[in-house]
Amino acid sequence: MGLFDDDAPDAPPPGPGLFGDEPDAGAPAAAAYRVLARKYRPLSFNDLIGQEALVRTLRNAFAMRRIAHAFMLTGVRGVGKTTTARILARALNCTGPDGQGGPTPDPCGVCENCRAILADRHPDVVEMDAASNTGVDDVREIIEATRFKPLAARVKVFIIDEVHMLSKAAFNALLKTLEEPPPHIKFVLATTEIRKVPVTVLSRCQRFDLRRVPADTLAAHFAAVAAQERVAIAPGALAQIARAADGSVRDGLSLLDQAIARGAEDGGEITAPMVAEMLGLADRGIVFDLMDAVAQGDIQAALRISDDSYARGADPGILLADLLGLAHLLTRMKSVPSLAQSPALPEMERTRGKTLADMLSIPFLGRLWQMLLKGLQEVEAAPDRRAGAEMILIRLCHVADLPPPGDLVKKLTESQGALTGPPAGSPGGGARAVVNGGAVAQAALPRALTFQDVVALAQARRDVMLYAHLRQSVHLVRFAPPVIEMRLAADPRVPRDLTGRLAALLEAETGRRWTIVLSHLPGEPTIDEAEGVARARAEDEALAHPLVQAILAQFPGARLEAPAPPAEEPEMPADWAALTPPDDSYEGEEE
Repeated sequence: MGLFDDDAPDAPPPGPGLFGDEPDAGAPAAAAYRVLARKYRPLSFNDLIGQEALVRTLRNAFAMRRIAHAFMLTGVRGVGKTTTARILARALNCTGPDGQGGPTPDPCGVCENCRAILADRHPDVVEMDAASNTGVDDVREIIEATRFKPLAARVKVFIIDEVHMLSKAAFNALLKTLEEPPPHIKFVLATTEIRKVPVTVLSRCQRFDLRRVPADTLAAHFAAVAAQERVAIAPGALAQIARAADGSVRDGLSLLDQAIARGAEDGGEITAPMVAEMLGLADRGIVFDLMDAVAQGDIQAALRISDDSYARGADPGILLADLLGLAHLLTRMKSVPSLAQSPALPEMERTRGKTLADMLSIPFLGRLWQMLLKGLQEVEAAPDRRAGAEMILIRLCHVADLPPPGDLVKKLTESQGALTGPPAGSPGGGARAVVNGGAVAQAALPRALTFQDVVALAQARRDVMLYAHLRQSVHLVRFAPPVIEMRLAADPRVPRDLTGRLAALLEAETGRRWTIVLSHLPGEPTIDEAEGVARARAEDEALAHPLVQAILAQFPGARLEAPAPPAEEPEMPADWAALTPPDDSYEGEEE
């Protein structure tokens, strides 16, 4: 790491300045400041942090001379895609200090090719930003350039950044060259949206996924950068910057640059409160205090903490997001107790976090998570973010002391003495027996055939059309096997051969002829109509039940939902065998 020699600022031009004043010949030229993200850009594979799998694979490829003709680098912003592409360009074209070297995973950095590529002035390394060059004409220029051999380098390298921004026509124009480029051409494509790249392009490239850099790795890297910059910064401040970077090295270095500028006015150590104020974050201890207040249902304490955070510049939405992250951490600690001793966690998470995790339950944390997720959306949509966040905190405190729905149902059931089983004569009731010390078993009672059994037979035989019309279009007038009298609904979608198909199905099942009679009598409602009426009646009865009314009163806005019907196949009733005639019943009858 260090400054690039080729990036030295140019000397000021002679003559008067922009505003007419003569430059002071004795004054030294002010060196242009380079941000940390550029100053500490990795120069070799060894400098890449958090990408061990990528580095190991590329090193092996160079060692075995199995270097692909096209690379696809993908990952979030700031993890090193373009930097890796430039390192690849130098590795492919490095000639060594003596000018006799070949491709190497450790470019020397002193040969002419390395220096020119570092300074972005090599004629054979072409970078194209696909975000601003999306058309097919831009790609045709690259294709035309592939016809010519390199001017000074070993191979020509084309780096296309944000390649997913290319148009469909541009991708199609690139396909053939990308699949079979000349031996002196290499492509390195980079994107943050790998799903937007056509699979025809992906199949022609060797893909590398650059991972988000872990927060502890970022914090260690930023500490090393701060040491080289001779800046004193607290470990807590580095941890906050690493968390805010969200796995991006470049974003983290930009935040570190900003923190150094923020701390310059004090002249001392850059502290965590300084960084929190800069980022608009709430202090970590405040987030724990807020969780305590919410868990205890203390609305006054929660609003006081919110007011103090807002006065210090913390964004209300970020405060809720921090509370959401703490809920996730506590849930993990509750599920994996050994996490409380992990050295990767800061001291406050290990101490106060363990105390909270022991105190709170999984149902409470799960409910808190769901309400905060919805609350963050409400804050973003609210005209006043502060008011929206306060309303969410009041709601969280209000439901903090409510028991889980399961416990509430049990409590209400016990208090009202509700029965847990269906009464005799109700649907689902019937002969029951207690076996195995309390297990309840339903007796199998014999019964006569019904029209519902005919419908179930059509479903079991996978006759979807017949099954649907038997449920929706048939009004049963009389059912006396082997005679069925019915009225068909006046629906043009009902097939003309419905009665014939039904008779054939029943004859195949029972071995005897059935008579299907069409009638003009009204008949019974269709099965679907009857089930709809029964469902509405059951819902009304359930809503009128005192237990349900008590639950709805405890949870305003809740609604009653019927359980999904079972997906099991209907069983064939045993009574079908009674309709089957003996083998000699049709003897003597003509075919």
